[in-house]
Amino acid sequence: MWTPTEEGHPRRWLILWVLLSSLLIVVLDNTVLNIALPTIQADLDASQSQLIWAVDSYILFFAAFLFTWGALGDRYGRKRILIIGMSIFGVASAICAFSADAMMLISFRAIMGLGGAAVLPTTLAIITVVFPRHERGKAIGTWAGAVGAAVALGPVLGGVLLQYPQLFNWLTGNNWGAVFLINVPIVLVGIFGILRVVPETKSDQSRPLDIPGLLISITGLTLLIYGIIHASETLNWFSPSVVLPIVAGILVITLFIFLEARSAHASFDVKLFRNRGYSVSLAAVSLSFFALSGITFSIPFYLQILRGYDTITAGLCFIPFALGQIIAAPRSAQMVARFGYRAVMTTGLLFVAAALLGLSVAAIDTPIWLILMAFFIFGLGMGNVIAPASTVMQNTLPMHQVGAGSAVQNTVRQVGGALGIAIVGTVIATQYAAKLRGVFADVPGAPADLQTAAQQSIVATDQLLSAVPATSDIPVAALRSGAYEAFLSAAHTATFISFAGVMIAAALVAFALPKITPPSKSALAPPVGDGKAPVPTEGA
Repeated sequence: MWTPTEEGHPRRWLILWVLLSSLLIVVLDNTVLNIALPTIQADLDASQSQLIWAVDSYILFFAAFLFTWGALGDRYGRKRILIIGMSIFGVASAICAFSADAMMLISFRAIMGLGGAAVLPTTLAIITVVFPRHERGKAIGTWAGAVGAAVALGPVLGGVLLQYPQLFNWLTGNNWGAVFLINVPIVLVGIFGILRVVPETKSDQSRPLDIPGLLISITGLTLLIYGIIHASETLNWFSPSVVLPIVAGILVITLFIFLEARSAHASFDVKLFRNRGYSVSLAAVSLSFFALSGITFSIPFYLQILRGYDTITAGLCFIPFALGQIIAAPRSAQMVARFGYRAVMTTGLLFVAAALLGLSVAAIDTPIWLILMAFFIFGLGMGNVIAPASTVMQNTLPMHQVGAGSAVQNTVRQVGGALGIAIVGTVIATQYAAKLRGVFADVPGAPADLQTAAQQSIVATDQLLSAVPATSDIPVAALRSGAYEAFLSAAHTATFISFAGVMIAAALVAFALPKITPPSKSALAPPVGDGKAPVPTEGA
């Protein structure tokens, strides 16, 4: 057991790189899956709502268990909890690779989320403990840069694995199982590194587990996200089966926040939101992840279906985003030291908004270099938001709460990501179905039964039209062109929603984030274990 000191751990930078290997598999997994969504939908005959659940079941359990794992790490040892979480993640990943239907995939993706939820709060908590305050900005910047790189490099890896399915389909029996099997060796390497390098740390002031809070939060989040995703099945946002779960979910989440604020041992510390620097930074991060999750869900369909790119080419299109993050995130601490948190984060959010605005008007024949430039600007912006905001939030935490406290920010951020996928996916599904009805009405000779099946998704439409015999009188070319335009219009609507959210975040940071002085090397380090770490200086 290592006791935190003001100087930090002597091997802290090696510890950071080992922790990043653990973090990469959790982040990498979602974007590796995203590039495989069209293939999975075709192979498993999954509906659009099942496809959204395949992504969101992971994020839902991930978000719901973050603060529980964070509290367990504070109490029983963060290294121990990290290893347990990675083991669960690795086993569930292997089982996902052999899924026979969509429900099996959704179920074990949820278990993957349960294991993955242990990784994010414990890695961030360990980083916070082993680094002194004046180095945390740089360390968290590296951490955030790795997250951004994994988000973008996941599709590249997924594209390679999907392009050569014969490498693994003899084992899995499908063309996409490799995107899950690849997690297993990464998990094993990560666990080995953790055992050899990472010190065990825990808090001597941990609180009892909040089991009722966990159950209530899972119930509320599930109801809310179920209602949103169910709209992609009913194709009607005002259906009682959509509205009632959403309203019930909001009420249950409200009850959860009310009870946590009054609990003597709440693991989701609502009191943290009283700090304006913390709450504004968290809002900025959450709305950014809302936008990022929505884009990474919809763009693979645009690239693979509408533009006809193979999986490798589609995956490579995400590299500019990774470059933007890799350039911006590690350097964000220097930018903050020169210009301040408010200026850097506001500029980053405006970069993200500009990229989204460009993507919201992209056409099928837009030069690909413009799409890639938008991705690069998006990455630059995210790198200047996530790292500074995470640093602000971590530096408001007393040392004994770094696990549970980092879990709060990651929980809210992941909920933002889950809502991004649910809302963007559902908006695209409902808008696409509505616009496709107009396409079929305008094109003579299109049978009604084809329209009913085609409106399930752009993948279903493309498959059905490709199966129409060449001798048929059905105007395939006109229908395909109309369907592509319908999907693009629906995607534009969803992207503009993300743009609006990011602009709200930019306004919040610009006008509500207090002036915060970055910690310097000469600044007094927080006392270890007394729960009274100084909050960064705030001014008018």
